[in-house]
Amino acid sequence: MDAPPTPRDSGGVSEKVIDAVAEAEGIEPVDVAPPLYEVVDPEALDRVFAPSTGDQLSGEVTFSYSGHEITVGADGEVLVYSDAARSS
Repeated sequence: MDAPPTPRDSGGVSEKVIDAVAEAEGIEPVDVAPPLYEVVDPEALDRVFAPSTGDQLSGEVTFSYSGHEITVGADGEVLVYSDAARSS
């Protein structure tokens, strides 16, 4: 019997956030700290941006995570800004 998917296995936007932060920091995704779930509910984030049929989504979600400002767009695009760069 297979284990249930974890946020990293789901391919959802929460995985994209972790991957984008890891890339910005030059580290492996497993080394990103703190865990995403300490800042935002990864399952809720994935549900908000889950592909759906019908109406096209609009808007974005922005939050601070691991020294960065993260913006997730309705299309699932993840932008990572350094908190230091955003405050200058």
